[in-house]
Amino acid sequence: MAESITEGTLNQFSKQVGDFIELDEELATIETDKIDVSVNAPQAGVIQQLLVGERDTVTVDQAIAEIQPGEQPAKNESKSSTEEEPNPKPEAPQPAKGESVEPSSSPPQPPPPVNSTPEHKEVSQPAPATTSTTQQPLSWGFRPSRVEERVKMIRIRQRTAQKLKESQNTAAFLTTFNEVDMTRIIECRKKNQDAVLEKRGVKLGFMGSMARASSLALKEIPSVNASIKNNDTIVYRDYVDLSVAAAIPKGLVTPVLRNIESMSIMQIEKGIGELVKKARDGKLTMNDLTGGSFTISNSGIWGSLFGTPILNTPQTAVLGTYGIQDRPVAVDGRVEIRPMMYIALTYDHRIVDGREAVRFLNLVKKYLQDPETMLLE
Repeated sequence: MAESITEGTLNQFSKQVGDFIELDEELATIETDKIDVSVNAPQAGVIQQLLVGERDTVTVDQAIAEIQPGEQPAKNESKSSTEEEPNPKPEAPQPAKGESVEPSSSPPQPPPPVNSTPEHKEVSQPAPATTSTTQQPLSWGFRPSRVEERVKMIRIRQRTAQKLKESQNTAAFLTTFNEVDMTRIIECRKKNQDAVLEKRGVKLGFMGSMARASSLALKEIPSVNASIKNNDTIVYRDYVDLSVAAAIPKGLVTPVLRNIESMSIMQIEKGIGELVKKARDGKLTMNDLTGGSFTISNSGIWGSLFGTPILNTPQTAVLGTYGIQDRPVAVDGRVEIRPMMYIALTYDHRIVDGREAVRFLNLVKKYLQDPETMLLE
C-alpha cells in the first residue's frame, strides 16, 4: 500500500542569510520517514530570512525561507596594496641616557659544587600499602572510559521501529525452515557469469535465481503473496512486486522491483542491482519505496547462518536467505561435502497455513536444486 509523506525534519540549510542562491540550487534537505528530500530554490536571489531552524519539523508546502529576487552581485575587488598594515607591535621602552635600571631580582647563585664521592645514606624499604583486594588500583594507571553519547534517532529509524512493532502487534508470526543444496546453482553461475557480464553487462549472483524461484512458487501458493485489508478482506494478486531489503548507513530500506513474475533471471539481477545502487547513492524516489507484495531478505552476505526475518506488513510473508557453507550431507546413501544454505519463511498465520508455507519452501528448494526447471515454467 502506498503511504503519503506529510511532514519531515529539516536536516540542514546549504545557504545562510545574505548568501546568493541560484535557480534550482539546493537550499536545504528534509529527512522524511523513508528518504531525504532536496528543497531547491524556486528563483535566483539573496536569502533574506530563514523561517525555520535545523531539526525543526516541517510540513508539505510550508515556507522555509524568504528570497529577494536578483542577480549575482559582483565580487568585491581585492584589497588595495596601499591599505595600511596593522599597527606594529610597540617596542619596549628604553631607559633614558645616563639612567640606570635596577634588576628585578638578585642574580642567581651558582649551584654548590658536587662532591665527587657521594655521601652514603641508609634507605629503608617502605612498608607496602594496604588496599582492599576488590578495589586494587591498576598499577599502570589505566582508567577505563565511561563516556556516553546520546544521538536523536533519525526519522527513518523511528519509522522503521514503529513499522516493525506494528507488524509484531498485528500479524500472527510463524517461521518455517529448510535447506538447499546450492551445487547446481553455483556451477551454473561459474559457467555463465563471464559471458553474461560481457554480453549483457549484468553481474550474475544468486538473488536473481532466488527471486525467480520465489515468483514461480508464489504462482502455486498465492496466499503467500496476499495481504489483509480492513481486517476482513484478503487481497490476492496475479503479480509479484518484490521488496528487496537493502542496508544503507541511515538504516534499512526496501525498494520495490515490480512484476518480477514476467522477468528472466538476468532481468531480475539487473533490476535489483540498479535499485541497490540507487539506495546506496541516496537516489531512491518515493515510487521506488511504495508497494511491494513479497520480500526477500539476504542476510547471508554478512555471514549469517540462519535467522527469523520479520514481516513487512501488510505483506503476508518474507523469505530469508543465509550464508552458503560446505557441510557433510547424505547423497544417494553416501556422505558428501556440499555447499548448503538455510532458507526461512516468516509468514502471517492469519492467511497462510503451515502446510502452504512448507510447500512454498519446498518449491523454492526444488527450483534452486534443479535450475533447469525454472526455464521450463
